[in-house]
Parts: sequence; C-alpha cells; structure tokens
Amino acid sequence: MPRAEGKKYPFEPESKIDTGVLETIDYDGKKQLIEYKTKEFSAVCPFSGLPDIGEVIIRYIPDKRIIELKSLKYYFVSFRNVGIYQEKATDRIFNDLKKILKPKYLYVETNYNTRGGIDAKCIMESKK
Repeated sequence: MPRAEGKKYPFEPESKIDTGVLETIDYDGKKQLIEYKTKEFSAVCPFSGLPDIGEVIIRYIPDKRIIELKSLKYYFVSFRNVGIYQEKATDRIFNDLKKILKPKYLYVETNYNTRGGIDAKCIMESKK
C-alpha cells in the first residue's frame, strides 16, 4: 500500500475563523463599486485533509463602512488551517462581510485551483 494512501493531516474547526480581526473605516463618499482580489486564500478540505487554494474576489457598494485591508488579510489567514468545504467558505466570507459592512451590494466569488481535473467556482451575491 502506498504511504500516502489515506493520509490525513489534522485541521482546526470553523470556530477558529477570526472575525474579530475585521475592522472597518467610515465611508461618506459617493456611490462606487469597490473590488478586492487575492490569489493567496487557503483552507483545508475536511474530506481529504488537503489544502484548498484559490482566489477570492469581493465586490461591494459601501453604505457607511469600508473594510480595512490589513484586517481582511488577517481574516483570510485565519482560514489557513480550518477544515471547511469550498462552498461553505464562500458562504462564510459573504455572511461575515455582510454583517460587518452592511453594504448596499455585495458579491463574493471563490475560484479554487483545479483538483482532480475539476475547476470549482462559488458565487454569492446580494440583490443589486
């Protein structure tokens, strides 16, 4: 039997995602669509224990708050060792940002690196 067959690494529960690190900044500017992207997002597949690595795209129209980018980076880093399915990670990011920003519009997209020949993209969007 190959040594890697059935190998699993430990991972953290979803409760380790650090929403407390997220900070906002007052915003009183005109209506605009803001977009942030990172290709450095990673979490752990709870089925295989292997890393899921991908891109996160966030688009939003702020109401009174914008996200502070360093805090967003630390928030993303808190996913690194968490066992969470791709779809749930997208849902979690969407809901955490919606709660803290209360934006007029929010769009979250995750594009994961190809696994087993399958590309995965998850999208959540609020009404425009």
